Amino acid sequence: MKIFLTRAVLTAAVLCAPFSLQAAPAASVSAYQSMPDDPRAVTVKAVGDGRTDDTTVIQEAINKASNGGEGGVVFLPSGRYRITRTILVPLAVRVYGVGSTRPVFVLAANTPGYQKGVANMVVFTGGDQYTVGKVPVPVASAVPFSENVRDANSATFYSAMSNIDFEIGDGNPAAAAVRLRTAQHSYLSHMDFHIGSGLAGVYMVGNESFDLKFYGGRYGILSEKTSPAWPFTLMDSTFEGQRDAAIREHEAGLTLVNVAIRNTPVGIEIDRGYGDWLWGKNVRFENVSKAAVVISNEDNVYTQVGFDNALLRNVPTFARFRDSGKTIAGSGPLYQVSEFNYGLMLPGLGQVGKFGTNFKSAAIKAMPAATAPVMRTLPSTKQWASVRSYGAVGDGQTDDTAAVQKAIDSNRVVYLPLGFYLVSDTIRLKPDTVLIALHPGVTQLVLPNGAPAYAGAAGPKALLESAKGGDAIVTGLGLATGEVNPRAVALLWKAGADSLVDDIRIQGGHGTRLYDGKRRDPYQKNGNFDPTAHWDRQYPSIWVTDGGGGTFIALWTPSTFAQAGFYVSNTKTPGKVYELSAEHHIRAEIVLDNVENWEFLAPQTEQEVRDGMDAISLEIRNSRNLLFANYHSYRVTRSIKPAVSAVKITNSSDIRFRNVHVNAESGYATCDDNGCDTYLRASKFPFDNTLQDLTHKQEVREHEFAVLDIGATPPAPLAAPTHRIDKLEEGFYSIAGGVVDAKGKLYFVDRRFNRIYSWSKDAGLVVVRDAPLDPVNLAIDKSGALMVLSSHGFEGTVYSFHPDQPAGEITLIKPTPVQAHAGARTVVPVNFWQNGEFRDQINPATYEFTTLAEMFARDVALPKKREYVSPDGSLVLPAYRAFKQGPNDHLGWRFSDTLDTHGLVTAGANGRVVFTNGSENRTFSGMIGQGGAITDLKQVANRGGEGAAVDAAGNVYVANGQVFVYAPDGKEISRIDVPERPLQLLFGGADGKTLFVLTHHSLYATRGLNAN
Repeated sequence: MKIFLTRAVLTAAVLCAPFSLQAAPAASVSAYQSMPDDPRAVTVKAVGDGRTDDTTVIQEAINKASNGGEGGVVFLPSGRYRITRTILVPLAVRVYGVGSTRPVFVLAANTPGYQKGVANMVVFTGGDQYTVGKVPVPVASAVPFSENVRDANSATFYSAMSNIDFEIGDGNPAAAAVRLRTAQHSYLSHMDFHIGSGLAGVYMVGNESFDLKFYGGRYGILSEKTSPAWPFTLMDSTFEGQRDAAIREHEAGLTLVNVAIRNTPVGIEIDRGYGDWLWGKNVRFENVSKAAVVISNEDNVYTQVGFDNALLRNVPTFARFRDSGKTIAGSGPLYQVSEFNYGLMLPGLGQVGKFGTNFKSAAIKAMPAATAPVMRTLPSTKQWASVRSYGAVGDGQTDDTAAVQKAIDSNRVVYLPLGFYLVSDTIRLKPDTVLIALHPGVTQLVLPNGAPAYAGAAGPKALLESAKGGDAIVTGLGLATGEVNPRAVALLWKAGADSLVDDIRIQGGHGTRLYDGKRRDPYQKNGNFDPTAHWDRQYPSIWVTDGGGGTFIALWTPSTFAQAGFYVSNTKTPGKVYELSAEHHIRAEIVLDNVENWEFLAPQTEQEVRDGMDAISLEIRNSRNLLFANYHSYRVTRSIKPAVSAVKITNSSDIRFRNVHVNAESGYATCDDNGCDTYLRASKFPFDNTLQDLTHKQEVREHEFAVLDIGATPPAPLAAPTHRIDKLEEGFYSIAGGVVDAKGKLYFVDRRFNRIYSWSKDAGLVVVRDAPLDPVNLAIDKSGALMVLSSHGFEGTVYSFHPDQPAGEITLIKPTPVQAHAGARTVVPVNFWQNGEFRDQINPATYEFTTLAEMFARDVALPKKREYVSPDGSLVLPAYRAFKQGPNDHLGWRFSDTLDTHGLVTAGANGRVVFTNGSENRTFSGMIGQGGAITDLKQVANRGGEGAAVDAAGNVYVANGQVFVYAPDGKEISRIDVPERPLQLLFGGADGKTLFVLTHHSLYATRGLNAN
């Protein structure tokens, strides 16, 4: 549930700890002043006197609510609860403080275990996401440390804590109140953190939070990347008196709305060596002595920083750039920053970006009044009318339609206790209805399959529908429309600009919870029922139309059975969308048609391998005046099919994109006999383009950028390419894995069809082999034989054959221990993606973070233990470790650096190999050694895309949307525009000066810069 309440001073209290006596802060106003009527919730029955150790009793109540992983609700009555070790909150458990004053978790002075490193009072935990058994990365900040504490992860949903304050006593310098590294539908709210001399209020963030107040501490929030890498949104919150910085973070996708930062040296600090997608709207900074924001990792596409309407008092420096030392000064004692942007700026459609800064600031005479809260205040819990009082059962089998509707008709404020409320007709809200639930996973309105009122080919019919133009509120609820209800719309919203839809989960598809505790699998056949036959057979899950608008927060809409997750049409009423997660649809995740005056902050989309192969992230038609900031479009690493574009626009203008992140990499954890480890891998199939304007036939290839404006004036025609490039062949599914032989002939793979091709000027395109051996990447030895890396088997398979004998013998190559091979060449991937996704990168002694560059250099320098040696002994392929996701049989997914890369490369005459690092988006050279160890890394280009190649003059060619050419000194000297997104680059031809460019569907060639 979401409420915004102003903190008020009530009565004083005293904390009596066994080590010292200290005054407690004044008690906070409680958001839930009475306990809701909810028989399925668990109530904590601890002492709560501030002296007794209540840890065990609280933990037992929370464990009881876990319900075998399905989750539940815990009520913690008013009181002061001393804890002496970490409280672990299991997957999908929500803990709410209830009573006339907020309950408080108290860490007494000098509590053992909270003096060194990072030590949490509360840790949100997760399930065994990848079925690896042993916990691969136990939570280092749990007290006491245990190898069995599994961190919350990208599959941790619904977890929350609300209306509970934290107090950290003296002598606990390592203490941090809460660790919330969760995924969708997780939050903290209505909490005061009195950190004192402790480390932080929140260490590690996830999803969204609001109405948090941080007092003292070294930091208010200290965080690395969120576990699913989705953005984190913080609303209606304040920071006061932090010693180092209010917020210190990196790669958290930090989105701030209506946040105030006061009396601290630094407002927001991005860590050394890292970037972030940072967006702030209506942020206030007061008495910030060093800088409102510290920006690191300059001139890198992952650094995207923007502010919309920042107000500043006594803040001499607005922005400080860590690497260059550059600063941006404020405009006097009081000033307003109407716009600030730093990052890759796109001048228009069809253009590539340049790094730049946009700063619009002006002095003001007085600070404006505080911005209205994002979250509307909910009525007092004493006004909540339970549907149980009107006969609703909530057992998933009894038809509760009449009871739920009667409760709404009879009351303004209606509460749905935990339960599954089966309905057979539309539940209609009054214009001012407030419909409240506390857990969208296990509190649902459920439409049974084949409901008669929802059958046939007629128009849309809602499960839950608002009144037109009202100011209704719906919060904390799951909506389930089943699989076989073709007229269904889960939520049809026509309410006005002041309405609120919050914390809503559209059930259906992945992870859907049923009333009997089972899970719905959108892929699994059940008898004669095949759910895939009903994908994309319902109207949109959430449909805002007919003049509807309002504020939409923390919506998760992943039903594969609906045509879209979030659909807006025919409205000019303003809409504000925060932390929307739309996933797993067949055609489009988010659709806007005939829409004006909407903004989306921190929207995230995801396309799965089966149900999302052809889906786009965002479709905009006939619309104007739109903003998308901290927009994250993701295709899963398992993807196997190319996709053209994340965003498609038709007949639309005045669209502003700020901080855009389009990617297809993901992290995984695994354990085997050698121990546990974690990985981050990149897919070969992200969206080729970020955006296509179908009306003007323009596109955007940059996957990461800070600014793009699409105006009403059609873009100017692009200048003709200055560098000729020829299409040699086309019609492929997706080609990669190429290699060139000593005579300049090109060989490459179209894996989808198990084909290995060759191309030469004389012979053209030739099928060299099409055996069903799943070839992925090629290398060629001194004898001219091809070494083929196949994805057959858990570790992959390596075999060799001579291309002059396409039907000849295949030689299997077994891995052997690494040893010296005089005169042999070693092949390594041309692009890597590694950045320690799961492990905390903080040094507990110095509180500094290991940077991406340091982690990458460390990882690629490690030699492999085994290798594959060509039959003639002239070529060595290190055996990069493979890992799996899913079952052990042929249905599981296998990943490794050599399977994931677009190609393999060998060192040049100077012993150095050139390759790209996706996690930094830069291109490096390094010395290649035994076992494939790469050392002495040197940056050679400021871009790092899908592949790279080097010509005889030492110029480096990087495939990153187009082909960018860099001189040996790292200066960009040219660009080669390709009709399709380039993936792999290789020099070949008779003189070695032809640049072959492999795209998914076509093969191109051009002459290198050093060609005569």
